[in-house]
Amino acid sequence: MDKIIVYVDDADHAQQLLAPLIARTPVAQQHWVLVACAPRMTHRVSKWVSHSARESWRTKWADKLFAQIIATVGLSSAQVTTVLAKGPLAELTEQLQADLQANGSRTAPVMDARKPRSTEAAPQPLTPQAASELTPRPVPRPSHWPRVLGSVLTGCGTLWALALD
Repeated sequence: MDKIIVYVDDADHAQQLLAPLIARTPVAQQHWVLVACAPRMTHRVSKWVSHSARESWRTKWADKLFAQIIATVGLSSAQVTTVLAKGPLAELTEQLQADLQANGSRTAPVMDARKPRSTEAAPQPLTPQAASELTPRPVPRPSHWPRVLGSVLTGCGTLWALALD
């Protein structure tokens, strides 16, 4: 049985990425390990919400996400293991791979089906014209010489007037 580890945080985005993969191979021959990556909470949340309430929310969020993914992607006939990530993903991946190898399986492929953080599209290459428009052009600064010259002449005139008295 082929085992696949998939990191998810959004059901719609995961459906778009997993649907072509599921269509290629029979689902009944695969063992899916779905790992929910809950959104981060700010450090100020601890001021208002207890640790157990945060963990309860994360568990409910993950259960809802798993139900959506299994229903929409069509994994109901496959063997699915669900895991809630609680630490760094690199350590979790090593732990999952070690568990799979301990059971006599080969290393499983890992797929990152998480939604990208930035909502912007991928940056497009700039044309030379667009690049020249982005480069800052020097802004002509107003000349301060008329004010400096006026101040110097006023000071000299004042000294001259005082010297004549």
